[in-house]
Amino acid sequence: MATAPPPLRTTVGNLCLGSAPDSWGVWFPEDEHQVPYTRFLDELVRAGYEWLELGPYGYLPTDPRRLKAELDARGLKVSGGTAFGALHRPEAWHEMLAHVRQVAALTAAAGAHHLVFIPPMYRDEKTGTFTESPELTAEQWAGSGRAADRLGRLLLEEYDVRLVVHPHADSHIQTQAEIERLLNESDSRYTNLCLDTGHVAYGGGDNLDLIRRFGERVGYVHIKQMDPEILAQVAAEGLSFGEAVKRGVCVSPPAGVPKPADVVGELAALDAELFVIVEQDLYPCAPEVPLPIALSTREHLAGCGLSGTRRPNLDR
Repeated sequence: MATAPPPLRTTVGNLCLGSAPDSWGVWFPEDEHQVPYTRFLDELVRAGYEWLELGPYGYLPTDPRRLKAELDARGLKVSGGTAFGALHRPEAWHEMLAHVRQVAALTAAAGAHHLVFIPPMYRDEKTGTFTESPELTAEQWAGSGRAADRLGRLLLEEYDVRLVVHPHADSHIQTQAEIERLLNESDSRYTNLCLDTGHVAYGGGDNLDLIRRFGERVGYVHIKQMDPEILAQVAAEGLSFGEAVKRGVCVSPPAGVPKPADVVGELAALDAELFVIVEQDLYPCAPEVPLPIALSTREHLAGCGLSGTRRPNLDR
């Protein structure tokens, strides 16, 4: 079994670096284009990461004892879980909640305290076909805020897990205006933000401005960069996110926007300790592609002051 390189010295004491299955081209619990979870875990260690997000429920083992054994054997720890659901669809609440409870239970059993909640895309992930309107009504927005708070309170009280909502391309929480609206429609005690720097850039938002004005609502971070040239193609051609990823919209640092050093600088100024999880959307990709990218990304972020040697306190 490969072992991780020696821990890096952290120069940004309130930020803790990790990675996720997404950086290995994993979008689904099962898919013929994805590497087996054992390869992901082994290569995560080889790349020098200690912390990981669980990714789509069912990709990693869902039995807590088996998951613990796999992680312990590699010296890995869990930063949070990942769940999907539509806050704007009240008729889907019970189905969504059943899924979220599964993820929350596994997350808590793994000793983690964050649940990254990703809204559904209004375009099919593989075909790009529109599956619903890209616009929400005022009533749907208000309902989304109430649903987020209801879910966040349940997670906090029953699982000691904090809800952080993740903006996503081709979803109703994509642009900066939409991100701000969700935050304004919700209660900071129960609903906060997983700042995904790449998806914010994809939606035309300003990550640094969001951190400066809504820093108290940033509870968790996904760090990634987008290629401005392909973002221009998205706007000009009306590309779906899936097609944009195939064209290579998500890039490794130091390429792309936003610049990781700028993001790290703003996050370091916050009065909070945060997980910063590397994601680079690669689906689908050849099995040999992710590991060299993970290594070079970790090295670049280390140069920005990010390390993975300490666990954040849960102050939000």
